[in-house]
Amino acid sequence: MSSTPALSAPSAGAPFDTTTIERRELGEHDVLIDIKFCGICHSDIHQVKDEWGGSIFPMVPGHEIAGVVAAVGSGVGKFSAGDRVGVGCLVDSCGECEYCRASEEQFCTKDAVPTYNGREYDGEPTFGGYSRQVVVKDGFVVKIPDGLELQDAAPLLCAGITTYSPLKHWRVGEGTKVAIVGMGGLGHVAVKIAAAMGAEVTVLSQSLSKREDGLRFGAKHYYATSERETFKALKSSFDLILNTVSANLDLDRYLSLLRVDGTLVSVGAPSQPDSFRAFSLIGGRRSMAGSPIGGLAETQEMLDFCAEHDVVPEIELIAAGEVGAAYDRVERSDVRYRFVIDVATIG
Repeated sequence: MSSTPALSAPSAGAPFDTTTIERRELGEHDVLIDIKFCGICHSDIHQVKDEWGGSIFPMVPGHEIAGVVAAVGSGVGKFSAGDRVGVGCLVDSCGECEYCRASEEQFCTKDAVPTYNGREYDGEPTFGGYSRQVVVKDGFVVKIPDGLELQDAAPLLCAGITTYSPLKHWRVGEGTKVAIVGMGGLGHVAVKIAAAMGAEVTVLSQSLSKREDGLRFGAKHYYATSERETFKALKSSFDLILNTVSANLDLDRYLSLLRVDGTLVSVGAPSQPDSFRAFSLIGGRRSMAGSPIGGLAETQEMLDFCAEHDVVPEIELIAAGEVGAAYDRVERSDVRYRFVIDVATIG
């Protein structure tokens, strides 16, 4: 075991402590990573506050990890010291079920092991990227292309793959009309990726305060959902609506914006249940769906796509001592658009 500095939440909603955690010794198929940057995801806040239930404390959050390989195990051939790498939301899976064999580890029937706030298959808790180092199995490490700066790549390990995966799955491309609900940490990346895929992108946000940004990111249209005429004007307009917000929506109104056979996909996760009328689906043979992250192969594909198309998140780089204030600002939607921790400031 080796010790590394980390930011740890001792209990639900408590301020972070600067502490040390133990990382396992380097195994045959392990990669030791010096973490350089870690993005802050809204799911970090939900879990630190135990808003989804089942949180494990003390907790070291962080699943948007970008860094440099420090050492590799004797059986690792894909990576070597000095490589620029990333770790996303998962650090292990069974490797044997139909989904793991299909490179969709996120659906592992044994339950994939989350990067933090989870347990390894031996029962040990997992600690995330708000720390200086991490040891991860080589199959759950991805290469960060030279075209991406490490601090920009970090949010892509969650926000990027969470939005890329459904856009790809529902075959977004030239001629597709896509609406992105919300222009936050997930939404602004979704706009950039969907536009790079060739879609005609519309942003649906509470207000027009971010309209200039949305159009700069590649959206063709931008509407305020607070205006009553918006839903009437956009009725039956979209092939796909990607809902990125963590608040409950009036789903019947949003479903009315879908064309026949259109789909509303949620990637945001509100803490309270949603409701809708069945007729909102039946009338247009519409669908509602959800999507998690993608598997490791798709995550690498996403990073390569973003490097090729110059898709990078808009970030605000912060020090370890600013994380608590950053959480407050995320909950107030006071960030444009993703906080990234400079991990060198921990400890």
